[in-house]
Amino acid sequence: MKILAVIPARGGSKGVTKKNVRLLKNKPLISWTIEAALSSNYVSKTILSSDDREIIDVAKEYGCEVPYVRDKNLAQDNTPSIAVVLDAIKHCPGYDWVMLLQPTSPFRTNDDIDRAVEKLHYSNSKSCVSVVKIDQNPHWMYELKEDSRLKKIVSGPDYFRRQDVPKIYKLNGAIYLSEIARIIQTKSFIDDQTLAYEMNAVASIDIDTEEDFQKCEKISI
Repeated sequence: MKILAVIPARGGSKGVTKKNVRLLKNKPLISWTIEAALSSNYVSKTILSSDDREIIDVAKEYGCEVPYVRDKNLAQDNTPSIAVVLDAIKHCPGYDWVMLLQPTSPFRTNDDIDRAVEKLHYSNSKSCVSVVKIDQNPHWMYELKEDSRLKKIVSGPDYFRRQDVPKIYKLNGAIYLSEIARIIQTKSFIDDQTLAYEMNAVASIDIDTEEDFQKCEKISI
């Protein structure tokens, strides 16, 4: 499997200023993802996709390749990640698989990356994404209608015991992996054949706010 790992990191983050290069436990946030990718046994090439010179310089300092500078048109607030991935594929031909590794998941490890690859390799699927189990189960959630009556979010039987409720998972944003031919056709990492790679709660932390940074600083890893 020739795997191209893409780390997307545009400048101008709104939630936390200069988030990608901000220090987390004395290292730039983006360096955590770079080191995990470079330590993988299966990733063939790790590149940064960025429009920001400071982020580019930091990434290079930690050994990440930056074969091109991302066009400003693909570095807007509303730019979808899939557009960034397809742009990376165009700039870096010759790979069979593409992996998206968002720098906001600092505690995702090289072992997580490798296990996701292995899970995909030993299956018939063409894509795999990382997930985490959630405690707030939608089977116990309701909408509140205008007349203050309750409407269930998820239709089905009423569950009164926690152990009877189906386990629910959400995407954690840490790992997206797909065959390149497939993703060029579907423009998505996910379909009804996509595999899930489960990660624990700490590894699944996604930094988006100042509070997230403070939480991560207190975690012992």
